[in-house]
Parts: sequence; C-alpha cells; structure tokens
Amino acid sequence: MAQASQPLVSETGAAVRRTILDGFVFAYLVFAAVAMVLVGDENLASQVPQFVVWFLGLTVIGAGISLAVSSKGIKTLGWQIYAPPHLRAKSAEELATPLYKTFWGMQVILTVALTVIIGVQMTQIDILKLLEQDRFEHAMRLFGQLLNPDWSILPKAILKVIETIYIAFIATAIAVPIAFVLSFLMARNIMGGSKLGFAAYAGLRTLFNVSRSIEPVLWAIIFSIWASFGPFAGMLALLVHSIASLAKQYSEIVEGIEDGPIEGIESTGASRLQTIWFSVVPQVVLPYISYTVYRWDTNVHGDYFGSCRRWRHRYDVDGVLRSGDVAASGMHHLCYRVGGVGDGCVLFARPRCD
Repeated sequence: MAQASQPLVSETGAAVRRTILDGFVFAYLVFAAVAMVLVGDENLASQVPQFVVWFLGLTVIGAGISLAVSSKGIKTLGWQIYAPPHLRAKSAEELATPLYKTFWGMQVILTVALTVIIGVQMTQIDILKLLEQDRFEHAMRLFGQLLNPDWSILPKAILKVIETIYIAFIATAIAVPIAFVLSFLMARNIMGGSKLGFAAYAGLRTLFNVSRSIEPVLWAIIFSIWASFGPFAGMLALLVHSIASLAKQYSEIVEGIEDGPIEGIESTGASRLQTIWFSVVPQVVLPYISYTVYRWDTNVHGDYFGSCRRWRHRYDVDGVLRSGDVAASGMHHLCYRVGGVGDGCVLFARPRCD
C-alpha cells in the first residue's frame, strides 16, 4: 500500500508529460496569433482538417524546442507543472526573479493574453447594443412581465417544484454510493502502484470525462426514447451525469489526502482494504458530504426535462414565437431553465401583443 498511496513519480514520465505540454502550448500560441487575424473568416470550417495537421506539426516543433531549452537548464511551464516533487525546490535567486523574466512565466503571460484577446473578439462584445433604444425597451418589457405573472397557475407550479426536488434527490441518492466506490478506482494515489491499476485509473478517468462532457438534456433525450417521456427519464439522465461528476470530484479529494494516517495504519499490518477504510475514508467524508449536497442542488436547478408535459410545452413556445410575442416566449425560456417550475411558468407568461 505504501507504493500505491505515494507512487514514485518517474523522472522520465515527468519529462515526457512536460515536453508534450510545452509542445501543445507552443502550437496553441502560434494558432492563437493566427486566429486573431482569421476570426470571422467564413471559410475556416473547410480548413479544419488542415489546421489539425498543422497543429500536430507545431506541437512536434514545440516539443523539440522544449527539449532544447530544458537541456540548457531553463525551466519551462511543463517543468513547473510536471516536475517530480524532489526537483521542485527553488533557489533564492529563482524566487526573487520576476515572472516576466522567466521562460515559463512568459509562456503563461502570452497564453493568457492571447486567450483573452481572442475571447473578446469571438464573443463580439458590443456594449453599445445594450444602450440602443429598441433593444432596451424590449428588455424592459420582458423584465416587466417577470413582475406580473399569472398567479392562477401557482399551485401547479408548486407541485412541479416538489416533483423536481424528488427527481433530483433520487438521482443523487443512487449516484452517491456508485461514485463513492468508483472514486477510489479513479484516484491515482490508490491505483498508481501497478500497471494494471494505472490502466484502470486511466480508463475510468477517460470514460467519465467523456460521459461528463455530455449535457444532461442529451441523456434525457436518449432515456426519453428508451423509457418514454416522464420523470423517470429525467431521473436517469441526472443519474448518469451525477455519477460521472461526483466520481471525478470524489477522486480528486482522495488524491489530496495526507499520507501520515495511511502510513500509521499500514504500520499495524492492516490489509489494503482496511488501510483505505480506516485512513482514507475518514479524511474524505466531510468533503464528500459537501460535494454531495452541492450536486443535489445542481440537479434541482438542472432538472427542466423531468416531465413529458414540459416537452409538450415546447410546442406552446414555438406557437408563441410564431405569434410574435417575444416577451412571453422569453419569459417561458427563463422559467424553463430554472427547474421543474418550467412546467407551470409557461402559463405564468401570459401571451400579450400590447
């Protein structure tokens, strides 16, 4: 268990990861500089395959630069992130050197600066649009209807709120024990002691990263076809996404535990399972509870697809849009994203053409 709880970081593996990261950063910087010129070009989509090849080529070039720079004792961003702990000690001179005078510091500064500039360009920020009279009046009309709902539908909305809370609760309750077990299999300090363990760790991490990247509403569509429309389909969608998210969060907590209690339990001759139960679990219980409550809250706010009736209300929205009542459709969209209340809020937003 000692090797599993505190795996030795291979200097060769750290060097490989460092080189790959530096190569990626170099390729990103070059592409970011090019993107500043090409943003808005309608022909970019057709050139994506070429860009992928160029990016990979630039990554190789950047990796070569990283190796050349590192051979001269210059520390790169990859070294700062992936260097083994016993090599991370800094001298007084290094600590006193300003960030912009270091190679890795310039990598960080350029990456952040170019990312911000491109982000501003791609989001097309235009404050003046917010001040245009017509746009401002339409926005105020929408906010005005938020303050003037149809209170006759309030009882139905309350029932949908309760339904939403229970859908989220059941999804979270089922996800917690599954994620609890998986979190230890996805923690590198637990599984990194052998090649088989590391393979399981890497495989599960990849699988759940992919699963977590799929929005719950897409899972809802899949389960709605599989299990028919209704709260059950919504619960299954939240369950899948909750397992992936909680397992990821739990495993990161496990990776951040102290090694002292582990070494103490191991010294008593405890087995691997006993060591995990008596030294790891006590350290992660409170953070686990915190993340679990947060996940339940997230599921409550994210469950806007639990009832088949809400799907039918989408057709009501289409009708509102066709009728030209932008304010009413906007009001429904806001409520639709809040939670189960969306089933009732479509009736709260009374269609108006005034």
